[in-house]
Amino acid sequence: MDLLAGMEPPITSDFAPLAALEGSFCAGMRLESALNLLAQAGWGLPEGLAMGSQPWLQSVVDGLCEISSRDVLTGLSNRRLFEAAIGREVDRVARIGEPALLLMVDIDHFKKVNDTHGHAAGDVVIQSVAASLQDCVRPMDTVARIGGEEFAIILPNCPPAFGQTVAERVRHKVATSPVVVIGGQQLSITISIGGAFAPQWVRSSASLWCERADQQLYRAKTEGRNRTCLEMPPLTVVSAEEKSLLFAGFAQSDFIADSGPVDFAPKTRNDGHHVQPHFQP
Repeated sequence: MDLLAGMEPPITSDFAPLAALEGSFCAGMRLESALNLLAQAGWGLPEGLAMGSQPWLQSVVDGLCEISSRDVLTGLSNRRLFEAAIGREVDRVARIGEPALLLMVDIDHFKKVNDTHGHAAGDVVIQSVAASLQDCVRPMDTVARIGGEEFAIILPNCPPAFGQTVAERVRHKVATSPVVVIGGQQLSITISIGGAFAPQWVRSSASLWCERADQQLYRAKTEGRNRTCLEMPPLTVVSAEEKSLLFAGFAQSDFIADSGPVDFAPKTRNDGHHVQPHFQP
């Protein structure tokens, strides 16, 4: 005979129902662990809500969602939220065609910081870099800590012409912000940045986009660190068939009168890459 049959499992204080909720909307729910977790994270429940009411319970759920998507050390988005955000951005770029830039950021010589000054100092460095990254972006951008000393920044609607400027602004901000660690010592910290643009109007994947940005980060590291390396999107060359379809509805005289002579020959830069054909005034 099973001596434990019919016995109630012991209820610890962490999972005991809150007595104050008896008879309320969420009576019988074990919320102590959730409330303790929110309190440890510094999450304050809205005032003026009756404990156990539906709005109060919704605020608890919202708080749990918020802290589950944030990095504990820096307050930035964590990997879970980053993966959700980049998935949405890949879909948006494919549907709308707006350019988007992904920057992968790594703190240079971070292991040396930990080995020389201790892990507590390393945490201060990570927090300082996180604050600098957040200061350099727009509210619509996503800054995430995706590893120990690794960060990622998703920049929606960032034209390729501005990509290098944005990345350099981030790098310069960190390089010119000394970090004061325990004991008052100031450390000069630098970062390496690799970036890639999402292919417009193409149903790509988040993993491929990250891989391309990672390749540029590796290039920045191997070329000496404290620098930015971006993979620029390819420039499209219009084929003869596409040109024929594009201008089929225009009379030659109207086209010349409106636009002037047209040079459709693809141009070549010094590096051998083609650029878009253009209209000559």
